[in-house]
Amino acid sequence: MKKLFLNKNTKDTTITLTGVIFVCLIVQLWMSFGSMSSLLKGLMVPLCVYTIMAVSLNLTVGILGELSLGHAGFMCVGAFTGAFFSKCTDGVLPDGIRFLCAILIGAVFATLFGFIIGIPVLRLKGDYLAIVTLAFCEIIKNIVNALYIGRDENGFHFTMKDSLSLGLSEQGEVIINGAQGISGTPNDSSFVIGAVLLVITLFIILNLVNSRSGRAIMAIRDNSIAAESVGLNLTKYKLMAFSISAGLAGVAGVLYAHNLSTLTALPKNFGYNMSINILVFVVLGGIGNIRGSIIATIILTLLPELLRGLNDYRMLMYAVVLIAVMLFNYSEKAKDFKEKLGFMTRKKFHAKEDK
Repeated sequence: MKKLFLNKNTKDTTITLTGVIFVCLIVQLWMSFGSMSSLLKGLMVPLCVYTIMAVSLNLTVGILGELSLGHAGFMCVGAFTGAFFSKCTDGVLPDGIRFLCAILIGAVFATLFGFIIGIPVLRLKGDYLAIVTLAFCEIIKNIVNALYIGRDENGFHFTMKDSLSLGLSEQGEVIINGAQGISGTPNDSSFVIGAVLLVITLFIILNLVNSRSGRAIMAIRDNSIAAESVGLNLTKYKLMAFSISAGLAGVAGVLYAHNLSTLTALPKNFGYNMSINILVFVVLGGIGNIRGSIIATIILTLLPELLRGLNDYRMLMYAVVLIAVMLFNYSEKAKDFKEKLGFMTRKKFHAKEDK
C-alpha cells in the first residue's frame, strides 16, 4: 500500500512537471519562430512571476491552511535585495553569476523575513493572521519608500530623510532613492529563466507536499489538536511551510525586479492589491490544488490583455468569467460533499442491517 501511495505521488509530480515544461517549450518556440505579438511577449516574464507567487502562496493557504495577505511583502523584500545586489555588482561579476547570486540573496532574505515574521504571527489564526500579514506587507512597502542608500569611496551611506542627507562625495551614487526606488537594474530576466525558476519552484513544493513533512503540514491543517496529540511539532512545521513560501516569493521578486528599468514600491505591485490578486489566483484554481493555481494564473493574467480590444467591456467580461468559474467550483464541491454524505449514510444503514 505504501509503495502504491508513493508511486501515485511520483506520477502526479511527473505529470505536472512534464506538462509545465512542455507548455514552456511550446511558448518559447512560438516566441522564437512564430508570430507572437510584442504585447504577449512582454507578458511572459510577469506570467512566470505571478505563477511562482500563486504556487508558493498555495503552500501557505492551501497546504498549511493559513490565510496570508502579506505575500507581496516577501516579494518586495526579494525584489529590492536582489536589485540592490545587482546594482552594486554591475560590471564586477559576469551577468549570469551576478543574476544567480541575486536570486539566492533575494530568496535568503525573504526566507529570513518569513521566519522572523512567522514566529509571532503563526500563533494567530483566520482573520487575525490575515490582518497582521497585511500590516507587515504595508510596513515593508512604506519602509522601502522612505529608505535612501548611497555609495561612494567611503562606503555605504543610508538615511530615511532625503538623498541630500546621505552626504555623498561627487563620485558617489544613490542606489535606493526613496519613493523613486532603484533605477538602472540590469535587465537579466527572460522567459527561459522564468520557466526554469517556475519548474524549480514546482519541484520544491510538490516534493515537500509528498514528503513526510508535507503530510505533517496537512495533518496540522486538518486538525491541529489531533496532530499535536500524536507528537507533531506545530511551530516547526508551520514555520517550515511559511518560510519556504516566503523564500519562493522572494525569488519571484528578483525575477520581477530584473525585468524593469526602474523598481519602485507601489501599492499595485507590492501592496494590498498584489496580495489580493495572487490570492484570487489560488482560490480560483482551487485551494491546495497546485495545477489549478497554474491554470488560473495563466487565464486571469492573459484574459484582460486578450480582451483589450473590447475597452468598454473588458473588465466586465473578466468579472463574469470569475463569477462563473467560482460558481462552477462551488457546485462541484457541493456535489462531492453530497456523494460523500450519501456514501456515509448508506454505510451506516448497512451496518445497522448487519447487526
